[in-house]
Amino acid sequence: MSIFHKYAWGALLGLGLLSGCGEKFLDEAPNDQVTDANFYKSEQDAILAVNAVYSELGKGGQYNYALWGIGDIGSDISYTGGGGGGDGIEQQQLDNFNIPSTNPIINRLWGGCYIGIGRANIVLQKVPGIAGMNPAIKNRCLGEAEFLRAKYYFDLVRAYGDVPLLTVPPLTPAEVNIPRTPAAQVYTQIVSDLTDAITKLPTTYSGDDIGRVTKGAAQGLLAKVYLTQGNLPAAAQQAKAVIDSGVYSLFPNYGDIFKIANDNGRESLFEVQYVSGRNEYTFDGLGFVGNEFFGPRGQSIVPQGGYGFNIPENDFVAGYETGDLRRDVTIWKPGDVYPDGRTQPASLPGSPSGYGCKKWFIGKVDTRVWDSGLNIKVMRLAEVYLIYAEATGPTTGTSPLGGLEALNIVRRRAFGLPLNAPSARDVAAGISAQAFKTAVWRERKYELAFENDRWFDMKRTGELLTSPQLLAKGVKPTNVVLPLPQSELDINPNLKQNPGY
Repeated sequence: MSIFHKYAWGALLGLGLLSGCGEKFLDEAPNDQVTDANFYKSEQDAILAVNAVYSELGKGGQYNYALWGIGDIGSDISYTGGGGGGDGIEQQQLDNFNIPSTNPIINRLWGGCYIGIGRANIVLQKVPGIAGMNPAIKNRCLGEAEFLRAKYYFDLVRAYGDVPLLTVPPLTPAEVNIPRTPAAQVYTQIVSDLTDAITKLPTTYSGDDIGRVTKGAAQGLLAKVYLTQGNLPAAAQQAKAVIDSGVYSLFPNYGDIFKIANDNGRESLFEVQYVSGRNEYTFDGLGFVGNEFFGPRGQSIVPQGGYGFNIPENDFVAGYETGDLRRDVTIWKPGDVYPDGRTQPASLPGSPSGYGCKKWFIGKVDTRVWDSGLNIKVMRLAEVYLIYAEATGPTTGTSPLGGLEALNIVRRRAFGLPLNAPSARDVAAGISAQAFKTAVWRERKYELAFENDRWFDMKRTGELLTSPQLLAKGVKPTNVVLPLPQSELDINPNLKQNPGY
């Protein structure tokens, strides 16, 4: 059991800093003797504090609830599913763009991000003053905290627009109850954090530390931030640095990405670490809920029967090209054979067409219930190729890498073809810049489906307000941002709600 994994569950509860980040870990340690006066004294304290910053990633405020509700169900790739009626009403509100400020999902995203930011701020304040630390470990801890703070703020600013920017631990209520900071200023902080983190983080880890943030993860996230801002040259530069590093390579088989045996594998820049087996019905446990929530409803191929949420939209399924191997990795369809030999029915409760989200399925795992130990892939090399392609445009060549080749490498893998040989599936040279951009956006839709990012992509590209499917559901210009949680407005008189909510 790794130190990283063990300590993430350990001794920070007394400071309100705790929880579990890390892969296949978690020995509980005494937590009733830690105080602000006796903590932040040693290298081990610094590592514990950083591990606590990671922990919110795996909870309901991020990848275990909020982000798949917003990123998937709030987009054109899926709808709520479930048992119908009032089942999953919070997802239905996102699905139908009728989102009150009391929606639990938007509350969880806001709260989870700010808990993570608060912990990162404490690390960045306290760790520099710890005497006797190995300078490389101290540097690494600071880089990890900067990356994670940037990641949480990136989610916030994309979801809500202007948000309060806190970079030091507040000492008084007045320092907490601040107005919203302009999004441009929040992005400036995100870029600053990631730029500095790149100089501090190692390229790779070994042993106990595998799963921590790397230099490549910071470069990849910075490329995505620049792409979101429209700074295409900077996005291309950062993406190219990841590609040229030689640290990452695509799995030849798309399906291999989503196997537990390949967690933290060759293609991943950064993953949320999960471990199953706590038998807890909670979004805030140590395992991923998707195996149960997305499992075909009532089919008993997952421990509690399957809840059938996050159902692929018919138009999305129909959009797969013939021969695209990603479809059978991503989607359950009628006639698919279950591990026990039965087949997916023609229709299911909440899924009249019989479709389901398959990408995060692992089935039943010995006696464990409820959760899954499959890591969530936050960023992987295929996305970096697509960022580079979009930022570079339909340029040709392989050395230096052109945008066409970057896109086509991803496409070739999707059809089971050699990655570096021209194919009939390639997007051909001569395509217009706009058509090429549209092709990259489409590729992102199918390559990264059910990886929590589609709503953010649709907002970035403008598709959110032009998609016929979403227009039919009632999407409005208001919906390019989410409402601020009512609970935050109630306690902070300096916050103002987004228009239309």
